[in-house]
Amino acid sequence: MDVSNSTVLLIPHFWGPVTATLDWCEANYQFSSYIAETANTFSNLFTVGLALFGAYQARAQSLPPRYLAGYSGFALVGVGSFIFHATLLFEAQLADELPMVYVASYCCAILFDTTRGFGLKDSRRALSLAAAVISFNVLFTWSYYISRNPIYHQVVFAALLGITGVRTIYLLRDQEIAKRVPEEVKSTVARLFSFGAATFAFGFFVWNLDNIFCGTITRWKHALGWPAAFILEGHSWWHILTATGTYLMLVGNTYFTLCIKDDYQNFGIEPAMGLPCIRRVHRAKAQ
Repeated sequence: MDVSNSTVLLIPHFWGPVTATLDWCEANYQFSSYIAETANTFSNLFTVGLALFGAYQARAQSLPPRYLAGYSGFALVGVGSFIFHATLLFEAQLADELPMVYVASYCCAILFDTTRGFGLKDSRRALSLAAAVISFNVLFTWSYYISRNPIYHQVVFAALLGITGVRTIYLLRDQEIAKRVPEEVKSTVARLFSFGAATFAFGFFVWNLDNIFCGTITRWKHALGWPAAFILEGHSWWHILTATGTYLMLVGNTYFTLCIKDDYQNFGIEPAMGLPCIRRVHRAKAQ
């Protein structure tokens, strides 16, 4: 949604005028002079919490550092989005949008490294992929700062998600990978990734409903009254749904690449606090 939010501002702007190229359906500075969009800001705590939970699990299971970096980047996206929606400043918008592309490109690149082992010495492809990701993100950062076109960001981000999806499907069907990873593992990966992708897509659908029918939804909010009206903040649901979808896709692809690059018998999926988590399997020694 462009910066055309016609909602009357009830409280002065602590952060000054809106300079971001995007604004959302939620009324600005409705409850505090320090928080531009209350629901859109604090819904990011769900994102950060889910990402930190994933990072904790990766650390607790001693997974290779590349996976801890992925969850840390996921948390950074939530922090950047929190700052953006709290201030609606262009600089804060970059803190939200740029990490989205950085993390998406990083996670996408991991799927292209399928050789055994996790050290840089184990795979020349890992070095070339790292160089490609860094170069791509430097170029994107420069070009996006110059263009300041949010559609450009959205297209690049969607393309990275699309490549990730296609690559995941390719690996699930690859005959060489099938020699290392049994069907039951691939079935678990497919289920986690597909459910995560569907949840993410549903979040995008809700976000667009919020944009298209903003006027109608705003009238519903006033009729319902606060705090109950917070349930109608569609962009906040985007944060919650996409965070959930991202977590599920990360768990699925982390599990998959661990099984590809290591021994599938060393890992499994178990629930923790109602969420799927990767666990190292400690096999009993023969007596």
